[in-house]
Amino acid sequence: MNTTKIVLIRHGETAWNAVRRLQGHIDIPLNAEGERQARALADALAGEGLDLVVSSDLQRALQTAQAVAVHYDHATVHTDAALRERGYGVFEGMLYSEIEQQYPHDFVLWQARDIDAVMPAGDRVAESFRQFYERAIGAIGRWAVEHPGKTIAIVAHGGVLECAYREAVGMQLDSPRDFQVKNASINRFHYADGKLALDSWGEVAHLAIALDDIV
Repeated sequence: MNTTKIVLIRHGETAWNAVRRLQGHIDIPLNAEGERQARALADALAGEGLDLVVSSDLQRALQTAQAVAVHYDHATVHTDAALRERGYGVFEGMLYSEIEQQYPHDFVLWQARDIDAVMPAGDRVAESFRQFYERAIGAIGRWAVEHPGKTIAIVAHGGVLECAYREAVGMQLDSPRDFQVKNASINRFHYADGKLALDSWGEVAHLAIALDDIV
């Protein structure tokens, strides 16, 4: 009875996702494709029996969560800044190619998965991967502990999902990422006895474009 089911979701697509521009804490909305993905996701989860819908406070996640909550009259979307994407400091707002050109040393550390490297400071916070991991996993665990025996939808960001996957399967933080984290994907976990476990990963069949979506 104390096992908490967690449906962990990455937000729908944004214009910056589409061109590989780093968002971090910059508050970018969903694009038209992301809005379509959110509607499809909501339909897929309509019969899930969710007890709670939780979201990062950034609008790309919140828009996605609000679409899911439409099917649940009781579900107020709870926001939590601790579920935000990693803070990338001055990298935020830049294309990956621009980061490589302008900050070659820091780019190499980032791509080499130096988990304690921190990007140059910018207008927003810069976090090491280790700091971000501890924040994200702590937030997921806190919601799970506060709602034992419930089914929770948590809408967050690609980095948060990566942290959850690594935690659940015991994957080293500095190992290469050999799994995909897709927009508006459904990823299922459970939490019991202080441990996060993975049940299924990367459900995206609901995102297939139906004929009546094409105009």
